[in-house]
Amino acid sequence: MRRLISNLYKFFLIPHIILYKLSSNKAIIDKDINRWKMEKSLKGSSVSILLTLLTNSTDFRSIFYFRTRGIVAHILNLYCRKEKYFKIDITTKLGGGVLTGHPYSTILNADHIGENFFVNHLVTVGAVKGKRPTIGDNVSIYTGAIVIGDITIGNNCDIGAGSVVVKDIPDNCVVVGNPAKIVKRDGKRV
Repeated sequence: MRRLISNLYKFFLIPHIILYKLSSNKAIIDKDINRWKMEKSLKGSSVSILLTLLTNSTDFRSIFYFRTRGIVAHILNLYCRKEKYFKIDITTKLGGGVLTGHPYSTILNADHIGENFFVNHLVTVGAVKGKRPTIGDNVSIYTGAIVIGDITIGNNCDIGAGSVVVKDIPDNCVVVGNPAKIVKRDGKRV
C-alpha cells in the first residue's frame, strides 16, 4: 500500500521534472543528484532518482527549490513542501554536489560554498557585520558547528561537531573545538 501511495505521489511531481529539464541550473542539479545517488546507493536514471528524492527527502527539495527558484518553484512548494528549518540565503553561491545529513535548523548564509559540500543539522554559516564566509570544495560541516564572519575555509576541510570557526582555515585541515583549532593538516596530526 505504501508503495502505491509513493508511486501516486510521484505522478504529482511531474511538474518538478519539467522544471528540472528547463532549468538553467540543470547541470548543477545533476551534480546534486549524482552525489545523493552515490551516497545513498540509488539506482536508475537522473529523472527517476530525482522523483525518489523529491518524494522522500524534504532537505533535497530545499536544495532543488533553491536551484530552480522562481514563481514556479514557489507554487510547487505549496503541495510538495521543502524542509522549513533548512535555510539557504538567496544570495549564496552554492556549488553542485550538495549533500545533507538531516539539516534541521541549519542556516547557510555564505558568499560562496564550493562543490561537494556536506552539512549536518544545527549548523550556522553566517555573517558578522555583513561579512560572510567563503567555503571551498569538498568541505564537510558537522552537527552544531558555527562558521561566521569574513573568513575562508579551504578545500578538503572537515569542521568538527560543535566547532566555532571565526578564523581562516587552510586547505586539507580538520578543525574542532570552541574556538576551533586545527588538529590535522595534510593528513598529519598537528
